[in-house]
Amino acid sequence: MKVKTIFYCTDCGNELLKWQGQCPACRAWNTIVEQPKEGRSKKNEAISFGTRPKSVAKRLSEIADSEELRFQTGMCELDRVLGGGAVQGSLVLIGGAPGIGKSTLMLQICDNLCQFATVLYVSGEESVRQIKLRAGRLNIHCDDLYLLSENSLEEIIGTVHEVKPTILIIDSMQTILTSKSDSMPGSIAQVKQCTMALMELAKGEGITVFVIGHINKEGSIAGPKVLEHMVDCVLSFEGEQHMAYRILRAAKNRFGATNEIGVFEMMDEGLAEVPNPSEMLLSGRPSATPGTCVTCVMEGIRPVLAEVQALIAPSGFASPRRTSNGIDYNRAMLLMAVLEKRGGLNLGGHDAYINVIGGLNLGEPAADLATVLALSSSLCNKPVPDDLAAIGEVGLTGELRTVNALSQRLSEVQRLGFTKCMIPARNSGTILDIPGLQLISVRNVREALATFL
Repeated sequence: MKVKTIFYCTDCGNELLKWQGQCPACRAWNTIVEQPKEGRSKKNEAISFGTRPKSVAKRLSEIADSEELRFQTGMCELDRVLGGGAVQGSLVLIGGAPGIGKSTLMLQICDNLCQFATVLYVSGEESVRQIKLRAGRLNIHCDDLYLLSENSLEEIIGTVHEVKPTILIIDSMQTILTSKSDSMPGSIAQVKQCTMALMELAKGEGITVFVIGHINKEGSIAGPKVLEHMVDCVLSFEGEQHMAYRILRAAKNRFGATNEIGVFEMMDEGLAEVPNPSEMLLSGRPSATPGTCVTCVMEGIRPVLAEVQALIAPSGFASPRRTSNGIDYNRAMLLMAVLEKRGGLNLGGHDAYINVIGGLNLGEPAADLATVLALSSSLCNKPVPDDLAAIGEVGLTGELRTVNALSQRLSEVQRLGFTKCMIPARNSGTILDIPGLQLISVRNVREALATFL
């Protein structure tokens, strides 16, 4: 008997009748894979394991104004990213590269969660003996922590009904499978159906579910893109392979802001919180060295100081090399063009390298002025004063534009020991004077360069 197959897009979940090189829905290349097509009765069969009550339509005025019930996870950095704590009955997806610390983070929060809740930790990759050995290394001893090594979704749901946990942790989503689908574990059909069942369990019985997800070679969470639409929160665990620091970002959060970050340091005893990322990012900064400048960016409501370094060297080729790390490449090329046209500096025959220390990605334009000063300092071989920070957006005509939350940025600059800060002139009259911090107001790039060149 011929087995019918269907083709899926691994990025968006679009179904096709035949293989194509490019998905017509999301325009992604080489993302179409072949999967066995399920029967109509099995495909349309509802997968529900919870006891979600029947929904009744209500007027907006009839709905009570009650805030969502939050609880603290025991790690302030994780609570910050979640918007003040985890919400009861929510489904949280945590993704990251292998070995980044996802399982370690989830096991560490169990030590605090078990003080007021019952936690069920399900692993499809490790045995309970291996989990206990890892918990002993992390100094975790919980009486209300239940461990389960299982891949079957039906067995997991049955254990949930027996143990009746308040919090459920799944490690990882790509190893769980259900008998409702004939596909292999980690396939689009399996991931989609298992996630739908866990969502029904979380919403129907009020269980908070944390799900760990693998990422593919492109860096996105493996499985269909609809997976990120189904969950309440999508957290991304990032970090350099040879660095001990980890950054937790919220790519999606229905209960809080999506631009918050949490900073951790991987140590022998597990992940340690870094409550002051600015000091961490500025540690080891060279003194009186050309090509470096400090700026302040906003990560959510938290001001973070970052060091921008630049290296300008004569090029031996007709086409100079341009490289940027931590700053968007196109943005860096724009700033170099403005510096050459409006600042009067010749960068045409030089290679340019820009780097942000600590693995931080500066996405907002407030770091433009510090990048320009670092490039100019390296080209002219004159260091920017060690006690000077720069905040401002640079326009194509060389003017400096205003930035938001300037008072919070300046307070963080002053707290870290800087005595001078260069800001756009249009902001100078709208902020309060900060004792011990001299404000240098400049209107354009030429005035900024004239302060130290």
